[in-house]
Amino acid sequence: MCCFSGKVEDVKNTRIFARVGSKGNQVLIYQMSLKTDQDVAMVLPIPVRPSQGDNALTFFDFQGYPTLFEDLNKGFPELTTYGDTFGPTPRAMPKALNVVSVGAYDASYVPSIADFSRLDERFRLPANVWPQLPGYKDFGFAVFKLKSGNAQVHPMAFSFPTARPNEVFFPTLHIHDGKIHEKEHFDHTLCCQASQKDLSRWDESPKLAVGFAKCGLTHGMVRPEQHIYRRVLSGRLTNGDIIVKPRAA
Repeated sequence: MCCFSGKVEDVKNTRIFARVGSKGNQVLIYQMSLKTDQDVAMVLPIPVRPSQGDNALTFFDFQGYPTLFEDLNKGFPELTTYGDTFGPTPRAMPKALNVVSVGAYDASYVPSIADFSRLDERFRLPANVWPQLPGYKDFGFAVFKLKSGNAQVHPMAFSFPTARPNEVFFPTLHIHDGKIHEKEHFDHTLCCQASQKDLSRWDESPKLAVGFAKCGLTHGMVRPEQHIYRRVLSGRLTNGDIIVKPRAA
């Protein structure tokens, strides 16, 4: 689920890398091109293991490797496109959430929907959104504060102890205007490292990741000894998150 605290004019060329490690942590790297005339926050709901507190997420600075996804695409000689997909009351004097500087962004982790009351009001989602999303009541939220303008932003990256260690979770549900639409325009490239189980509709890179990506600049998030799997989603598709269920990699 990719949500914005205010209206944005255009979002395109979204690219996401995800991997679940053997210890039950998922890594997520997210990049897109954004056009907006105001400062906004992007909110990514994620299935964090319960009772992890305010510091469950670890953010990573990718300002030094803005071309990660261009390099990942070099591992695929041809592009294959698939045209379908799968089918709180504020507390008194709350403690402010931690803000972390990661490259060009300020980022925060919001442990629950109720904890949005601890976040700057400018970067909260409209209150009427949450009753429409009962499936996210147990999620945590990564929040990135983005500046106004028209640009491709450098990758946003973090890891978290996942409540779903047997799944790889891609936050692709769109909320770009404060409303949830049944179908939305997708311009997404998804990449992951996992076993081949449940990846039959994904392209596999012929080479190991070390052959085309600077894995040493990814804070250990992209494993050099593994292949990359990629799926491209384009066009007007069912609006929802994407989940694959490989073995832990």
